[in-house]
Amino acid sequence: MTSTVDLLAYIPSPPQGVWYVGPVALRAYALFIILGIIVAIVWGDRRWVARGGEKGTVLDIAIWAVPFGLIGGRLYHVLTDWPAYFGENGQPLDALKVWQGGLGIWGAVFLGGIGAWIGCRRRGIPVSALGDAIAPGILLAQAIGRIGNYFNQELYGRETTVPWGLEIFERVNSSGQLDQLAGVSNGEVIRVVHPTFLYEAVWNVLIVILLVLVDRRFKIGHGRLFALYVAGYCLGRFVVELMRDDFAYEIAGIRVNTFTSGIVFFAALAYFFLAKKGREDPADLKSKNYVAAVAAGEAGVAAPGTDTDSAKADAKVTDAKASEAKAAGSDAAGSDAAGSDAAESASGEASASTAASDESSDAVKLSKKDKP
Repeated sequence: MTSTVDLLAYIPSPPQGVWYVGPVALRAYALFIILGIIVAIVWGDRRWVARGGEKGTVLDIAIWAVPFGLIGGRLYHVLTDWPAYFGENGQPLDALKVWQGGLGIWGAVFLGGIGAWIGCRRRGIPVSALGDAIAPGILLAQAIGRIGNYFNQELYGRETTVPWGLEIFERVNSSGQLDQLAGVSNGEVIRVVHPTFLYEAVWNVLIVILLVLVDRRFKIGHGRLFALYVAGYCLGRFVVELMRDDFAYEIAGIRVNTFTSGIVFFAALAYFFLAKKGREDPADLKSKNYVAAVAAGEAGVAAPGTDTDSAKADAKVTDAKASEAKAAGSDAAGSDAAGSDAAESASGEASASTAASDESSDAVKLSKKDKP
């Protein structure tokens, strides 16, 4: 008799996570990370503009934050999985192979935050306000990135018999050798496990919805929404870590990520309750270049180093008004000048007529003198 489990079956893993186009390797993990970054930037920028900031600001800050975040995420992963790279039989150079997976979110957020702080300092805007704007987008990007873990057959939990259990296939390369990362499935199921990456992705989406609703209802700012994102993520990650049994560095028999989740959760929660209430004034979200451009535009002077479309538009409107006033003044001056020229011309003609009359009179006198 067929069991319920057999009827529902299990979730199959993808047969592979890497495709080759000639010598170029297309890795699902990298593609989903990139997609997540794009979503976070686009959505974050829209939220930033809705709060009163300038369009394009989030992309400018991302130029600093994304590289810092990738480096921080990789450093955290390597440090918390040290033996795999620098222990006995470890491969140190593999620490540089980001495309093979392994980015610790806490390291990414920490160093990414430093990169964002640098970018915000350069533009003269508060980093806490930017964090609130991009928080939902970052968490949604993390959920998208977990799909990459699905293709890599990683970050799963203990073995299970639940109907939504995940099948882990054996993958081999073209030589028939075992290659779980870049190989192709041979159809053999190694084990059925809890899809903890899926649990985390679903939890992330739920927290994203919560963040949007809270922000819409209470209009919070000053970094408090970002803190709520961090606390919400850490709560879910703490539970997920308890379900995993893959190798991880431990302290007193407890996974490092479990410790990190708990510590960061309480720190974020404390910030949420202690930070300043309310939301920033929209005027404070304008960059120093924008403010300088508007001020210069009102004075009819172009501001150097301004690169924001909105500031340029304001300056152009001001310049246009000044030009119209100047043109009106020029027309009036032109009319006065024309009247003056006409008067001078008439005066000149009158003078010439008078001179001609005098010459005629002199000629008559001379002719009278010549008569005998």
